[in-house]
Amino acid sequence: MPRQARLDAPGALHHVMVRGIERRSIFRTDIDRADFVARLAHLAAQGAWTIYAWACLPNHAHLLVRTGARPLAGCMRRLLTGYVVNFNRRHKRVGYLFQNRYRSIVVEEEPYLLELVRYIHLNPLRAEVLEAPHSLDRYPWTGHSALLGRVPRPWQDTATILAQFGPTPARARRAYRAFVIAGHTQGRRPDLVGGGLLRSVGGWAEVRALRRQKMPTLADTRILGSGAFVERLLHDMEPQRRQSLRLASHPPPLDELVQRVATHTKVAVADLRTGRRTRAVRHARHLLCQLAVRYLGIPGATVARFLGVTTSAVNRTAWAAPLREVEELR
Repeated sequence: MPRQARLDAPGALHHVMVRGIERRSIFRTDIDRADFVARLAHLAAQGAWTIYAWACLPNHAHLLVRTGARPLAGCMRRLLTGYVVNFNRRHKRVGYLFQNRYRSIVVEEEPYLLELVRYIHLNPLRAEVLEAPHSLDRYPWTGHSALLGRVPRPWQDTATILAQFGPTPARARRAYRAFVIAGHTQGRRPDLVGGGLLRSVGGWAEVRALRRQKMPTLADTRILGSGAFVERLLHDMEPQRRQSLRLASHPPPLDELVQRVATHTKVAVADLRTGRRTRAVRHARHLLCQLAVRYLGIPGATVARFLGVTTSAVNRTAWAAPLREVEELR
């Protein structure tokens, strides 16, 4: 069965999970963890996403993020690809580090935002990395310590979360900490990370009640939210799904696209391929990468072969800050 396309839109809230292949460690040392967190911070500082919660565990990581202008896929590609390259170099290894694709769930903000912040930040206790709730307060490898003001993380959006708990920072932090500690006894939360129907209606008890009453409800494994939220989100995403299918089935010829970019920028096609270092040529190549990969679904490897550069270089350019002219040429 083909895997489902990811759901995304500017401003969407996502719970993202990445796991090590064969349950192996993805963080062996604090240097690894610091590298991963620095990459999160860099993307947040660029406005690629807003980060509310995160946790680094030995063999997996959780993020709670809101996407900005850059799609989630582009953010995750930059985060994970760069991290794997450095991890492999540090530990003198080769090959894959992460298990399959990362998992992402689009989240209905009310009532799940705060529940997920708590769930994610309690992960070190559930994984027995830490022994007691108070150990979380200064633990540097989740966003909990930043929310308490113990570890400075200026790139993490703490204000949005703390505003839900009190009118002043001190009162909000006390209330937030009590909220997190109260969740320590809840254990695992299948209603937050289980199957689509289970997540959509809030747990097995609600699922059984609906089944007894023979009441249908819409669910999707990519979404955490009510049936109404699921229905609305899928409706809003339908044009994007159709466009993605069309592009995947009938990607436009690259040579036609190259000619359009060359005409628009007044740069010769030959100069695009030779990679001359003038500002006009760099701009035209940037425009071609964004238009081809980001918006028209042409594989990065295809564009890389044409330009004579690496695929990673094309993908980095494709998912950088969007150029205004892209909309004119789409």
